[in-house]
Amino acid sequence: MINIKEDQELSIMNHSCAHLLAQAVKHLYPQAMFWVGPVIEDGFYYDIDLGDTTLTEEDLAKIEKEMKKIAKDGKKIIRQELTKEEALAKFKDDPYKIDLISRMNEDETTITCYTQGDFTDLCRGPHVESVKELKYFKLTKFSGAYWKGDAKNKMLQRIYGVCYKTEADLEQHLQELQEAKERDHRKIGKEQELYMNHELVGAGMPLWLPHGALIRKQLENYIYEKEQKLGYEHVYTPCVGTVNLYKTSGHWDHYKENMFPMMKVDDEEFVLRPMNCPHHMLIYKNKMHSYRDLPIRIGEFATDFRYEASGAVKGLERVRCMCQNDAHLFVTPEQIGDEFKKVVSLILDVYHDFGIENYKFRLSLRDPMDKEKYFDDDKMWNEAEQKLREVLNSLGVEYFEAVGEAAFYGPKLDVEVKPAVGPEVTLSTCQLDFLLPRRFDLSYINSKGEKETPVVLHRAIFGTFDRFTAFIIEETKGCFPTWLSPVQVKVIPVNPEFQGDYAKEIKDYLVENKIRAELDDRNEKLGYRLREAQTNKVPYTLILGDNEKENNLISYRLHGKKETTSVTKEEFLKMLQEEIASKALRK
Repeated sequence: MINIKEDQELSIMNHSCAHLLAQAVKHLYPQAMFWVGPVIEDGFYYDIDLGDTTLTEEDLAKIEKEMKKIAKDGKKIIRQELTKEEALAKFKDDPYKIDLISRMNEDETTITCYTQGDFTDLCRGPHVESVKELKYFKLTKFSGAYWKGDAKNKMLQRIYGVCYKTEADLEQHLQELQEAKERDHRKIGKEQELYMNHELVGAGMPLWLPHGALIRKQLENYIYEKEQKLGYEHVYTPCVGTVNLYKTSGHWDHYKENMFPMMKVDDEEFVLRPMNCPHHMLIYKNKMHSYRDLPIRIGEFATDFRYEASGAVKGLERVRCMCQNDAHLFVTPEQIGDEFKKVVSLILDVYHDFGIENYKFRLSLRDPMDKEKYFDDDKMWNEAEQKLREVLNSLGVEYFEAVGEAAFYGPKLDVEVKPAVGPEVTLSTCQLDFLLPRRFDLSYINSKGEKETPVVLHRAIFGTFDRFTAFIIEETKGCFPTWLSPVQVKVIPVNPEFQGDYAKEIKDYLVENKIRAELDDRNEKLGYRLREAQTNKVPYTLILGDNEKENNLISYRLHGKKETTSVTKEEFLKMLQEEIASKALRK
């Protein structure tokens, strides 16, 4: 999908179309007043105060019809420069525009407005020459939006739209929007009862329902098994830490705005932890280590809390409470290359299992001019950044460099994945850290019998289980591979009265063999129960009638198929077990 905001011509068209929307709204709702109407990645929106009027889908169609009428009229769009005094006088009856104008510095800002026919709006511009150029547009949705994004202010109505140069481009965009809607993990999560949110718990605090919890548990088991084979040792640590812990690590100075507020308990000051590295530093420090002990790989499925603005919170993708697939590798300087390679190899192994193919590596570096954000040690940074370049070059993987994107304590490798719809997301990360081991005074005894400071690799393969689950939901449209599916088999007797006992026997047989099977023997029509199994995207549906019962057979149907295949229960179980063991992807 094209980023309209970054395409200059499309950006101008969409900004002009926002004004066309406002003019049409003003025609239909004379009481309307307007806040702002910016261009965004997939079009534009305008925040509007309609008084007591609440929009409906039918209203969008009426507004769109009026927009087409205005565009056909073909009025020129005329730019006018104003002094601050003139602007305040011109928009004296509009409190929203007065607010904008009052906050402008006349010496630094050229105040302009644009007029098209009977409508004038305050705007920086630029715009197209005539509304006649705006032919191919569509209003896509509407929602509520607080004035200035502040919940204490009045709720305005936000109308979204998009404008393109050709009808074909517009149709393609609308198809992509529909595809994104069908893949939206929030929609699928609700339909398949994977997770929920509730205002009493709070924004960005998802509640994992039984089926979603099953998926998450399978992901945890999957990565735990891989990490165990690679020598990781898992731990549990508290979800809180003292303020002094984060002052020691440096996060208090560099990350405080992303933390939840401090809590005072007795004589101690605590915060909900935003990350786990300080806890793991102390676990390493719990005893003296020899160079023979290293590398030490400490892993944890750790619940962390980070403050996200309410407008940024989105389903499982951006949350305030998350579970990280976290690990910290304590290594000697000589071991950095090998351990970093192993992390990259693990990332590639996982991506292969999940069929993730469209990704790129980003080497995130410091901005050497920013002495406030980044720890001021040029030698440390230069050595760390060069070490990661050398490893990536030796692996032969393509990567690009991003200055100013490093963590405050060291450079990092981010893996940016292109999902089926939407912008790229960062899933896996690996960060090189010379600083925190110093801050926590960590050491090991080297081969000469002297104390030396270890180097730490911070890495997360899935990133967070929350974001990775959202990603997999959207990639698969909820058609999870059989090994990951919360329900792997739905057992349906044709007539529960006559085949119900046999269906229960088959379900119990599968469950005893560690297959996640459910029995649907409700007093509903067979077609209804089959459609529901298809809607819930269960990989295998068993249809058991008189023939199956009499011949001790199973007839199964794959999701999305109409053909049925008859086998013995032993043959079916073996086939399932092989598919699950191989982590086969669904076609």
